[in-house]
Amino acid sequence: MKINKKKFIYLISPNKIKKSFYKDLADILKLKKVSFFQLRLKRVSLKNKIIIGQKIKRICKKYKVKFLINDDVILTKKLGADGCHLGQKDMGLIEARKILKKEIIGITCHNSIKLAKIAIKNKADYLAFGAFNQSKTKKTKFEAKLNLLNKITKITKIPTVAIGGINSDNYKKLLLNKAKFLAISGYIWNNKKLKPLETIKKLK
Repeated sequence: MKINKKKFIYLISPNKIKKSFYKDLADILKLKKVSFFQLRLKRVSLKNKIIIGQKIKRICKKYKVKFLINDDVILTKKLGADGCHLGQKDMGLIEARKILKKEIIGITCHNSIKLAKIAIKNKADYLAFGAFNQSKTKKTKFEAKLNLLNKITKITKIPTVAIGGINSDNYKKLLLNKAKFLAISGYIWNNKKLKPLETIKKLK
């Protein structure tokens, strides 16, 4: 997987898709700071996920951003998305790879080197760690320390994604500690002071 250092953002969708979302997304992707966009919708019907996913896929394709689906291997295949992100309670990587033969599959490893080693053995395309900060998007069950990122880079070249409460005040220290990508959601979509495009511009 090729890595563009300038495109360090792994953007995750808001929990609810508003009418203004699609224009905001296009404006953000135009800035060429985003490598991945993950569709993460928990309380939406499959039918609506497909409709929403098709629109997002077109926008991602236009701006050459990889379009990923959270948790759902079958939906990934149905939409023809670029890949899927799997948590520890989702379908296993080996089983998922039988369905997604060439697509990207990323794995949540929380704060565990042990889980990372299993994912490495099973040939994950990226390893996600966190939470490095308290998040308002998702309840923090696992806390990760910065030195974890350095430890992982010593045992594998597989890209790392840092997760958890990332914003303009704390993102640089994660990059300095060798996180390849930063998974960001709440700071962008739920920001009460700045519009989505303005939030991205602060991440230089």
